[in-house]
Amino acid sequence: MKKLLYLFMVLPFVALAQNQYNYGFSGTTANMTTAGWVRTNQSTSPSTTLWTVASYTPVTISATQLTLPFSTQTYATGQSCPAPSGQAGGTNSFALVNYTSTSSTLAAGATISNWLISPIITVQNGDVISFWSRIGKFSATNTASYADDLQLRMSTNGSFTADPTTGPADTGDYSEVLVDINPNFNLTSYPATWTQYSYTISGLDVPTDCKFAFRYYVTDGGLNGTNSDIIGIDTFSVDRPLATNDFFKGNFSVYPNPATNVLNIANRNNLEITSAQITDVNGRVVNQATGAISQINIADLTAGVYFLKLTTSQGVGTTRVVKN
Repeated sequence: MKKLLYLFMVLPFVALAQNQYNYGFSGTTANMTTAGWVRTNQSTSPSTTLWTVASYTPVTISATQLTLPFSTQTYATGQSCPAPSGQAGGTNSFALVNYTSTSSTLAAGATISNWLISPIITVQNGDVISFWSRIGKFSATNTASYADDLQLRMSTNGSFTADPTTGPADTGDYSEVLVDINPNFNLTSYPATWTQYSYTISGLDVPTDCKFAFRYYVTDGGLNGTNSDIIGIDTFSVDRPLATNDFFKGNFSVYPNPATNVLNIANRNNLEITSAQITDVNGRVVNQATGAISQINIADLTAGVYFLKLTTSQGVGTTRVVKN
């Protein structure tokens, strides 16, 4: 057997914003489905595995029982490994899915397409969709044994949305990919600690009833595949900032832009900055700071386009920045 999954369960940003929807995946899987979340496994040779809310119990480490998934450290033989916590800190308060989504035993692996779909949420341009995710296996070097990928997709068809039903290639009405974590299946690109991802809604003509779908999508996956292991998500939120990009332009400037090492923030009206956050084009938060801020070090970022968001006591503003 290539992979062992130690599951002790029944398998089956915005500050200064109005929260439109939030779900923390606490409680049970039944609570999640009662709240309107829909699960469907459209993998090649789909198994009975669906997205579930975690339900681990503490274990004592032995030669046959290793550290539980979603732990934050390794444990020695004889030590007690506690049940893992979600991003917000509650024990087992997160949802997960894993490589057993397909029952295929093909040597070349199979395609996993396992969906978790939100209830209808009304959104408008400028709303920020955010969630947290991590791989399930702890690694001090952030190196996975098997690569995973997660997509967040959106349908703008509300109650008329067609969910996927015909296999791994079917995406239903969820044609828009908002976030794609590790689409190239790298062993170091999916974070091993809880990491926030976000996307700002645009392109809508009016407030629109939408549905959002987490798609665990892995090619060459399953028991004998090169890819797929286990991932978790937590704290799905839809927030409506109380200000727009005009707020940034009216109160701040950033220089130099493009920058190589440091972004300087000119505060034209002496507003109290409470936090700063930089996200990449995929919505991943790559740098953040709190308190009075006049500079942000971006030397460790790779070259490319990013978005800087400043939260103040008077509003929130976002601007585009470029790292050389």
